[in-house]
Amino acid sequence: MDEADALEALSEVLNKLTENPYDISLHAENVRLAYATRMDDQIHSALDMVTAFWAAGDNVWLPIIERRLQGTLESAEDLQAVLDLFDRAEQDYLSFNILQKHLEFLINQYERINTSEMKPAHLANLFSTEWTSAAISSVVSKGMGHLTKSHLLWDIRRDWEFELLQNATDRDKASLTDAVEAMLLERLQQPHSSSYSAYSSFTTNYKPPDQYEALLVKASKLRSQAVKSYEKREAFETSLEKAGFSLEAYAYYIAAERRKKPDLFVLGALYERAIAEADRRRFSGEAGAEDSLRAFWIGYVDFLRTQDADPDVRAATFRRALKSVPVSGEVWARYIRFLVEAYSRIEAIGPLQSDVEQLVPIILARAGYEKRRLEATQTAEAGFDVPVLILMDGLTKVNKASPSGDPRLRLEKYLSELLLDLADLPEQAIEMWEDATKRHKASYLTWTAYTDVLIKQARYDDARKVFSDIAMKNIDWPEAIWDTWLSFEQLHGTAEDIDDCLDRLDRAQIQVNARRAKEAEKAGYAAMQIASEQQEVADVIRSAHAQAAASEPVAMDVDTPQSGTKRKAEDDALPEDSKKAKMETKPAPLKRDRENCTVFVADLPMGVQEDELGALFKDCGAIREIKVTQLPNSLVATVEFNERDSVPAALTKDKKRVRGEEIAVHLAWQSTLYITNFPEKADDTFVRNLFAKYGTIFDVRWPSKKFKSTRRFCYLQFTSPSAAQAALELHRHEVEPGQLLNVLISNPERKKDRTDSDANDRELYVAGLSKFATKDDLEKLFKTYGTVKEVRMALTDDGHSRGFAFIEFEQEKDASAALAANNFELKKRRIAVTLADTRFRAKNRDPAQREEVRNRSLRIRNLPADTQEGLLQQVLEKLAPVKRVEVFTELNEADVEFENAADAGKLLLLSDPIMYNGKALELSAGGPGGPSASRPVAPSPSTGGMFVPRAAASRPRAGLGSKKRGVGASAAGTPSTSQPTKGSSQDDFRKMLSGGSSR
Repeated sequence: MDEADALEALSEVLNKLTENPYDISLHAENVRLAYATRMDDQIHSALDMVTAFWAAGDNVWLPIIERRLQGTLESAEDLQAVLDLFDRAEQDYLSFNILQKHLEFLINQYERINTSEMKPAHLANLFSTEWTSAAISSVVSKGMGHLTKSHLLWDIRRDWEFELLQNATDRDKASLTDAVEAMLLERLQQPHSSSYSAYSSFTTNYKPPDQYEALLVKASKLRSQAVKSYEKREAFETSLEKAGFSLEAYAYYIAAERRKKPDLFVLGALYERAIAEADRRRFSGEAGAEDSLRAFWIGYVDFLRTQDADPDVRAATFRRALKSVPVSGEVWARYIRFLVEAYSRIEAIGPLQSDVEQLVPIILARAGYEKRRLEATQTAEAGFDVPVLILMDGLTKVNKASPSGDPRLRLEKYLSELLLDLADLPEQAIEMWEDATKRHKASYLTWTAYTDVLIKQARYDDARKVFSDIAMKNIDWPEAIWDTWLSFEQLHGTAEDIDDCLDRLDRAQIQVNARRAKEAEKAGYAAMQIASEQQEVADVIRSAHAQAAASEPVAMDVDTPQSGTKRKAEDDALPEDSKKAKMETKPAPLKRDRENCTVFVADLPMGVQEDELGALFKDCGAIREIKVTQLPNSLVATVEFNERDSVPAALTKDKKRVRGEEIAVHLAWQSTLYITNFPEKADDTFVRNLFAKYGTIFDVRWPSKKFKSTRRFCYLQFTSPSAAQAALELHRHEVEPGQLLNVLISNPERKKDRTDSDANDRELYVAGLSKFATKDDLEKLFKTYGTVKEVRMALTDDGHSRGFAFIEFEQEKDASAALAANNFELKKRRIAVTLADTRFRAKNRDPAQREEVRNRSLRIRNLPADTQEGLLQQVLEKLAPVKRVEVFTELNEADVEFENAADAGKLLLLSDPIMYNGKALELSAGGPGGPSASRPVAPSPSTGGMFVPRAAASRPRAGLGSKKRGVGASAAGTPSTSQPTKGSSQDDFRKMLSGGSSR
């Protein structure tokens, strides 16, 4: 990107930042573009803008500090300005680079000022010996909790203090000796990885000889506890380093520390380290770093609260956290409970106002504070107007943020309790719930809450009317409504009311059963229809490729393992109709229906195990698999049944209690989005950052590009359907000029609308080409049907056609129209045109080509379980252009084919390991070929590296309308008598495979 383009792009980013300064990805892009302009004022402006809205790491602060240090440093104001910059930088995140720079500045300025003939009077006490010693001690203390790096700071302080002691006058030496001894003894009691020899040297040089032994014994006792403390954590520090200081490794280390009696000195520093690493990864765009950063801050402030930390320390930590993760509702909620004055700052943060899950905890905390304040000050008689107004205003904000509001009705429940029990406004509570039922028409939770309020106010007729109206409606859990109605009638109704209720419930049950059966039948039919269509397409393509294989020497295979690659001789003798009969008597079995058979379980209490969920869902049907997943802030699970008929019963478990807490159960596909038409450069980080504001992301699944490199779609699953619904606002969103994003709910009944099958529908397979046909011939022919995107023709070594090609159109309709070219005569040959099956690829390359592929391929081992091919390819493409990735799940290994051998060789020479999902990948040279791949041995050199085909006289011509010659005898069930006029016979071919000679 040249400077002009960079300036134009920078202007666009600045406009976006003006509207949304709380988007960290925009700031990162702003900094990157500013550096691209190579203009110092743009770079400094971008860096300053980051620090104005966000906490920043040393990648932002160090250039700012370096720029300031290059200015004049003569006046007290100049020096204080630099010191203030260091303080601001150190308040954001723990950075040893900044702390070391700070110490270097203090010592250099001390030496400069105090070695001059006369210290400037205007500096007063600044950079005096006492002031400098205290300043150095303060800087060093900020990094003392880092067990493996604290010596980098402490050694600087020790050397400076020792130099002062050596040069001290006799009058000052005694006090300095005591100060240094206190410093050394304090260090002995701190766990760290460096040696403890400094105190021994100090005692030898500055203490009386007769005290040496007693002092060392005392020091040994003091340091013993610190040594034990370090030894307990040494294994964790080693594991952390081996894991590349991954966020998962930090989370594991922190969890281990919190399980035992926490040490504020160690755990506080560990949180600081984890937070700094998470911010660094977030700024670089790593997926999941934002969620981890929020989780670390929440854990840190909660830890300080449980340790009864000093209120000033907690207040400072909250301010730092809010500058680091200003869009975290949980951090805001905790801060409001600690310091309610912060509430006014929330209004200025746009993204927070559009995220229901982050917004609701803030409103509840604010209303709860006002409620407790009124109760504590005994001013309740003045009314609860303030918390009521806060909640009503909060409901407006939530409904504005999401059309579906809060499906858990947390604000409505709180407001209802206030109106009924404290404010004595029952009519307003009834009106509020009536409005809620209009917004949540299918929610049993809303209707039961509404009727509960009516019953509490003794409005039995109104409650009965509501029950009667909704009994036959399509509610998400009608059984809950029916049970509530029946209980109500048994308490407050007459015998006739009970009989009428039971009659209506019987009719409702019949209606619901019929509806569910119809839905199940419809879904089952749709699944069978899809399977049938896929089978029909596969039959057509398989037939076309069989014809191409008969006329061309190139063998093909597909991405799914086959029983064999050579067609059996008996099959050659079967007539067409017998083959069809055989195929029809053995239809392809239906695939595992994950989407229709899986429910998603959210809001699980921490620590829930798979067997607990198995016990909860066992009465719904046979369970195939349960997976429990720990997310940064929540625990979720997926439950897959053998049959889709089990799902309706499983959905009735919604709002059930596990370990005393309500859980949420929904169809997995309801919270899953199908996303396509994003920029080609978009990766997992891009998608996660774009959709993170709508809710917690459970998973992003990417397609394999093994057989088609142009596939560009993904599936993104949230933990709640409401988040997925809210994210639909990005549908048709312009991510780049003229490029509109497609975002749809991944409904399995509309599978064709949410796959890349249209990509295959835009590509044609052309067989039976003359050896003299060229790409220009094909382009000229097929462009008459529409815009041709690409023509890929298989060529021999001398540049002639190998008989087949692939034509890709821009539009599906053009490809469909081009099917009319089937049986068209081109260069005196009838061509066959069918839809392409992109899973087919050339199998028998010549030895030189196979060797070339092997040279630019690597085998990768030590992959994490369930590695996605598409995601792995994204990671590797950041290092070198990748042509193909194939993962072997059962081995946790993969074959990777790069664009050139040089890139593959460079990766083998990397000194640092490639990290993927917290694991260091192991790379080794080796050609492609997995455990299920059958790689044929090359034929003998006498054949020129290729199998010699039968003579043309024995081959049928391609094309549906061409006359078939030489196959009549075979069709009748007898062997063909035509003999090849040239080349090896089939017997010779068999001998060659068995090791014998054909000549």
